[in-house]
Amino acid sequence: MDGGRMKSFVLPSKDIWKNWKLPMVEIFETVEGEGLQAGYPTVFVRVFHCNLRCTWCDTTYSYAPAKPEFEATIDEIISTINSFRSSRICFTGGEPLIHREKSAALLMAMADLDHIVDIHIETNGAIDLEPFENLRNSHPELQRKMRFVMDYKLPASGEMDKMNLENFKELQNQDEIKFVIGSEEDFEITQQVVENHYRKGQICVSPVWESMPPRRLVELLLESHLPNAKLSLQLHKVIWHPEERGV
Repeated sequence: MDGGRMKSFVLPSKDIWKNWKLPMVEIFETVEGEGLQAGYPTVFVRVFHCNLRCTWCDTTYSYAPAKPEFEATIDEIISTINSFRSSRICFTGGEPLIHREKSAALLMAMADLDHIVDIHIETNGAIDLEPFENLRNSHPELQRKMRFVMDYKLPASGEMDKMNLENFKELQNQDEIKFVIGSEEDFEITQQVVENHYRKGQICVSPVWESMPPRRLVELLLESHLPNAKLSLQLHKVIWHPEERGV
C-alpha cells in the first residue's frame, strides 16, 4: 500500500482462486461494437456492480438496484468462454475491475487460454489501475493480450469528479482512452484533459446518441487538434435496437 493505494495483488494458488465466485450479468458472443477491435467476433464477459452512476449509462441492469443474474466461479466462467469460437474477450460491466483480486484472478485465467489473442477491459476511469498494470507486467500472457479501455467520464456523465488522473500514467500504447461526448462542453473538456494528462494509448471519441449527433462530433473532431484521435461509433446500436441485450 502507498498512501492508501494498493500497488499489487497477492493471490493464493490457482487451486483456490479458480473456485472464487463473481456476481454476473451475462456471458455472450457477438461482434465488438466500438474501439480498436470493432467488428471482430468477441466474447463479452459482463460482471455485476459499478461504483459510478453515469446519466447516460446503457447498462443500468448491471448494478443496484438491479440484481445479479447469476453467480459463477472463475472455472465456470472460463468454461463458458471456451464454449465459443471467438478469440477476443471484452471484460466489462458494470465495472469489471471492482472485484479487485477476483477480477485479477479472472484476468489471469483468461490470459492462459491459448486461443485468446486479445482481452480488453472496459474500465470507468475511477478504479485505480496501478495494481492491474503491475499484474499485467508480471504475467507474460497478460502483457501480450491484456488492454485497458479507460472510459474517462466528462461533465455530461455527472461523474467527472470521480476520475483518477493517476491512471494516465499506467496506460501503454496498446490501451485505449474513450471519451463519451454528450455536449460541446464535453468535447472542450476532452481537449483539456488530453493536453494536460495524455501520455500513451489510442484516443477514441464516441457520441451520446441522444444529445450529440455523430455528424456534429465529426465536425468537432476535424476542427480540433486532438493527437491520434479517432471516432468510435457503437455498431450494435446501428445493427440492433439500442435496448436489445446479448448482442
